Amino acid sequence: MGIKSDIEIAQEADMRVINEVAGSIGIPDKYVENYGKYKAKIDYRFYNDELRDRPDAKVVLVTAINPTPAGEGKTTTTIGVADALNRIGKKTMVALREPSLGPVFGVKGGAAGGGYAQVVPMEDINLHFTGDLHAIGAANNLIAAMLDNHIHQGNVLDIDTNRVTWRRCVDMNDRQLRSIVDGLGAKADGTTRQDGFDITVASEIMAVFCLASDITDLKKRVANIIVGYARSGKPVTAGDLHAEGAVAALLKDALKPNLVQTLEGTPAFIHGGPFANIAHGCNSVIATRMGIKLADYMITEAGFGADLGAEKFIDIKCRMSGIRPNAVILVATIKALKYNGGVAKADLQEEDLAALEKGLPNLLKHIETITEVYRLPAVVAINKFPTDTDAELVLVREKCKDLGVNVAVSDVWANGGAGGEELAEEVVRLCEAESKMEFAYDTKTSIKEKIEAIAKRVYGADGVDYTPKADREIKNLEGIGLSELPICMAKNQYSLTDDAKKLGRPEGFRITIRDITASAGAGFLVALTGDIMKMPGLPKVPAAEKIDVDENGVISGLF
Repeated sequence: MGIKSDIEIAQEADMRVINEVAGSIGIPDKYVENYGKYKAKIDYRFYNDELRDRPDAKVVLVTAINPTPAGEGKTTTTIGVADALNRIGKKTMVALREPSLGPVFGVKGGAAGGGYAQVVPMEDINLHFTGDLHAIGAANNLIAAMLDNHIHQGNVLDIDTNRVTWRRCVDMNDRQLRSIVDGLGAKADGTTRQDGFDITVASEIMAVFCLASDITDLKKRVANIIVGYARSGKPVTAGDLHAEGAVAALLKDALKPNLVQTLEGTPAFIHGGPFANIAHGCNSVIATRMGIKLADYMITEAGFGADLGAEKFIDIKCRMSGIRPNAVILVATIKALKYNGGVAKADLQEEDLAALEKGLPNLLKHIETITEVYRLPAVVAINKFPTDTDAELVLVREKCKDLGVNVAVSDVWANGGAGGEELAEEVVRLCEAESKMEFAYDTKTSIKEKIEAIAKRVYGADGVDYTPKADREIKNLEGIGLSELPICMAKNQYSLTDDAKKLGRPEGFRITIRDITASAGAGFLVALTGDIMKMPGLPKVPAAEKIDVDENGVISGLF
C-alpha cells in the first residue's frame, strides 16, 4: 500500500463532535454556534463575560526560513507541536489563519497542515469554511460600491477620480483583474475610471478584521480607512461615506472565531487569513486572545519566513494587541537548506554537506533576527524527511549551537504528536523565562527610519532606495499625520532581498521601495518593494486542474 495523501488521511479521521471539543477547554454551549457537527463559531462576547481575568497561556510563535519549492512544513509543525504538548500533559490550543482560495486552486492545493498533523474537517477549512472570506470580500466591495455611487450621485466630497485608492477584491488568483477600466457605458452606468482588484486576503478589510479587538473597535477602524483623496488633497475615508455600520453588520458573525480540531483532537481556532508577503500574515487578535485564556500553551504561526511573518507578528500584531510570545520555533528542512545552497530540486535527496553549509546562513540569519533583534528564545525544528542523513543533522546542530540555539527533529508529518515530543519538551524549557521581547523600531521615528530599520536589522540590507513616487507618497503621509504608524513591508517571500532569485544570506544589497500606501484603518503603512503585487496569478498548471469531486460528494486532489 502506498503513502496516503493528506486528504485521504483527513477523510479517515475520527472527529469529535465540536461541542465536545469546546467543552474540553471550558467553552459553555451557550457561546457555541454550530456550523454542522465538526466546526463552530465561538461568540466573541465569551471573552468579556468569562475569560478576561483568567491567567494567560504561554504563547509560542512558529515561523520559518524563507520558503522554497522543497517545502518547509510550518503549518504542519505548528499543529504537530500542539498535539505533542498535549501528549506530554500541557493543555494546549493552536491558532491558525484561514486558507485563501487563491493558493488552494493555484499552487499549494491546501493549507491545513499535512500527513498526521492536520486540522479537520480539511476540505471545509480549505474551501468555503464558515464563509468568513466571502463576508470580508462583500464588506470590501460594499465600500467600493458606496464610493463610486457617491461620485455618481453628485460627489459632495469632491473626490478626485484619479486618486481613488480603494480597490475591489475577489478571493481568487486572477491576473486579468489587476488593472481594469470600469464604469463604461451610459451616464447611468457610473463614472468611467481606471480601477482594479486585489485578492481578498490583501484587502485592508482583512487586516482590520484581524487586528480589531471587538465590534466597536472594528467600526472605528473601518471608519478610518482611506478610500481616496479630494481634489484639495484631503483624504476621504470610509467614515466620510458612512460605511462603517453596514460593513460591521456584514462582518458581525464572521468576527466570531472558528473552532475546529486537529487529527488528535487538539482544539484549534482558525480565523482570519492575511497573506504575509503583501499583508501582515497573522490570524485574528480576537481568536489569539481567546485561546490565550483557554489553555496553558497557545501555539500560533505567522506566514512565510521570519523576515515577513514573524517581523509583522511582533512589530504590528504584538505592538497593537499587547500579546507577547514566550518562545519561537523556527522551522527548516535539510532539503530547503540545500536548495538555498544551490542544489537543484531534483537532487535534494542526495547528501551534500557542502551545499548544506552554503545554505545554512539563511537559517542562521533568521535565528539572529529572533534572538538578537527581538530578544526572544528560539528552537530550530528540522522537519524530518527520510533522505536526511545523520551527518547533515549534526552539521545543522553544530551551526545552531554556535548561536546558542538547540535543534529538535520533528517527525509530526509521519507520526503526529508522537513525532514532536522532543520539540515540545524544548518549547516548555524555553517558555520558563518571562518574555523580554523588543521591537525592531520605535514608531515615533520617521517613516524612512522605520523602513530602514526593518531592511537593515531584519533583512541584512545595506540600505534602502526610494522611487520618486515613493518619496512623494511619504511626504503626503507625513502631511496628513500618519508618520507614526508601524510599517507593513510587502516583499517577496523567497529571499531576504526584494529579488526572489537571491537565495541564502545575500550581502551587499539594497531594498527598493517603489510605493507606500496607507492602511489607516488597520493602523499601518504598506511599503511595496520590488515587483510585489496584491493580486497573484495562476501558475501554468493550476492546482485546480487536479481537484475533483465524485457522485458521493467526496473531494480528491486537494493536497
